[in-house]
Amino acid sequence: MSNDDAKLTFAQEANELLQEMEDALLSLEEAPDDSELLNSVFRSMHTIKGAAGVFGYDCIVEFTHPIETEMDRVRNGERQIDSDMIAVLLESRDHCINLVEHVLHGDEEALSEELIQRGEELLNRITGGANASKGSAMTPVNEDSRLEKDERGESSNDFWMISLEFGPDALRNGLDPMSFLRYLKTLGEIDSIVSFLHHLPAAEEMDPESCYLGFRIAFNSDADKKSIESVFEFARDDCDIRILSPSSKLEHYMELLNSLPETELNRLGEILVDIGAVTETEISRALGDQGQFVAGEEEETSEPRPLGEILVERKVVDKAVVEGALKKQEKTREKVAQEAKYIRVDADKLGHLINLVGELVISSAAMKLQVDIGGHNEMEEVVSGVEHLVEEIRDNALQLRMVQIGDTFSRFRRVVRDVSKNLGKEIDLVITGGDTELDKTVVEKINDPLTHLIRNSLDHGIELPEVRQAKGKPATGTVHLNAFHDSGHIVIQIKDDGAGLDTERLRAKAEAMGKIQPEQGMSKQDLLRLIFEPGLSTKQEASDLSGRGVGMDVVKRNIESLRGTVEVDSEIGEGTTITIHLPLTLAIIDGFMVGAGKENYIIPLSMVGECVEMDEGGWQLNEDRRYVNLRGEVLPYLRLRNYFSVPAAGEEEQTSGHESLVVVRSGRSKAGFVVDELYGELQTVIKPLGKVFERLQGISGATVLGTGEVALILDVQELITQASA
Repeated sequence: MSNDDAKLTFAQEANELLQEMEDALLSLEEAPDDSELLNSVFRSMHTIKGAAGVFGYDCIVEFTHPIETEMDRVRNGERQIDSDMIAVLLESRDHCINLVEHVLHGDEEALSEELIQRGEELLNRITGGANASKGSAMTPVNEDSRLEKDERGESSNDFWMISLEFGPDALRNGLDPMSFLRYLKTLGEIDSIVSFLHHLPAAEEMDPESCYLGFRIAFNSDADKKSIESVFEFARDDCDIRILSPSSKLEHYMELLNSLPETELNRLGEILVDIGAVTETEISRALGDQGQFVAGEEEETSEPRPLGEILVERKVVDKAVVEGALKKQEKTREKVAQEAKYIRVDADKLGHLINLVGELVISSAAMKLQVDIGGHNEMEEVVSGVEHLVEEIRDNALQLRMVQIGDTFSRFRRVVRDVSKNLGKEIDLVITGGDTELDKTVVEKINDPLTHLIRNSLDHGIELPEVRQAKGKPATGTVHLNAFHDSGHIVIQIKDDGAGLDTERLRAKAEAMGKIQPEQGMSKQDLLRLIFEPGLSTKQEASDLSGRGVGMDVVKRNIESLRGTVEVDSEIGEGTTITIHLPLTLAIIDGFMVGAGKENYIIPLSMVGECVEMDEGGWQLNEDRRYVNLRGEVLPYLRLRNYFSVPAAGEEEQTSGHESLVVVRSGRSKAGFVVDELYGELQTVIKPLGKVFERLQGISGATVLGTGEVALILDVQELITQASA
């Protein structure tokens, strides 16, 4: 390609681009917010500038560069395009045509004064005069300072390293290596250049029309790799170009790698292109190298070399970036594979499934009952199999709603951080047992009580750093949040190493409020439970966090509404431990049915310790104090028939004197329930009580039996409290 041919090609492409620019500008008058039209105008200026820079048409580069910059501002929302700007752009488009005509026919002649003034006028109008203050958009290329040979070869500074090796036909195809260097300077500063002449043959073998040049350039620029590569776009077929990022870019690329979403598994090349570490052209060339088989090896035995290895070998990307991208790719692959195991299910649909399983449990019990009544012994094996399957379905259905409590615990890190900062305290939050699972419904409802308890520990419990140091404690206090399973329940503990609760102050406060009498004897546990009394607080002054005695009674009530219990243990100067027991699920439990008079009651099986049957006279009962001596252990007890005022089932039961004692446990508390009948275990579908019965003491819910009758579920903790009172 001769110089004339190159000029004609440039002029033809420029005119086509300017026509596209005009069409886009005219359309923008009707749709000024159309991003594609804005991009079209920007691309026209950018492409013309790039081509002009390659061919050394500085006057066109100087004129199009400020326009390209302003259009980029418009694309980025930093400036609005209006009819005035469109008018100036149309005039600028016309001026570009004149400039193209000048380089096409004028060649070495300088621009006329008329063209120079017209260009400056347009640039001042489109940039608002900013162009005039900056002078020319392009710094004239000083041929003497443009190139200098640096025999050091390596630069100690942080530069882009650009390696150019022109092909032998570069000159014959009309390429001017110097023009690329001139254009490169529009994007930054060339620090040094090393010229490679190792392809230069002996003088007698040299072809004056062949190109033997190669450069290694240390380049200082804020432009990205893609922009720098675009400088050499016209030489892509006649030049081997390799661009290595500055070392300062390494951290930037690693940050971009970390910020990439891990939702889609991309190939290594796509990842590197996304972060700008390599360009698509570099990837294409590396893939081309990858496809080549090693000479002399059989095709079937040759394996493609890893792409990352080729890219590093070509010196277009740092090895650390490739390794980081591979780690990111592996991490994403694992996450995608992990997420592929799960599907999202509407919580309402899951709740409906649990309800259906509950009905299935009731129907299974009804079927078994009918088989027993009808004496269909041949059906027993079938019924047993159905029961087993229903139990499996129940357990698996309930497991679907199980979630780890760790996410709930993690939210308190921010609470501890903010509250401790406000209080001027130093507090660490230690979380253990975060993988403990419980029903999603329970997790959602336990969040508020936990928040209140932790804020109380931070405010009441942990002392100020100077106070702790005076007591010989570390300046930093600790709040330990722990969860674990125990006897079919989940246990959550909030433990602090703070000041502890002063039972004497609690008693004095309670006496002053009239909640207890001065002569009333109380154990330490009873005194500690006073913190759950409404309005009782030992803090002298209320703060934004606590101290008004409002909240702990609500905490206790909320936990009990989940069929849970809360206990407190504390030592002065050593700290306080709040222990919460909660059921794993609120839907279906294993129950133990007992009879009292004409009524049947369900006790959660996990709370049943043992059942003892004794004849009349075998009991050592104290009916006045309601204590029973069971193998030497004194237990409080309740006779359910009397407590719930249930009439006796019949004359026979009233006179038989045959009763049973069911020993129950809730936390560290134990008691006995005296019942008339023991019916055994059964799967219990928990049905909520209506509002009419919600204040009924000792009852936490109801269930439907296989006979269709309703049995009440006992609130064991409440009944133990009543028995111990």
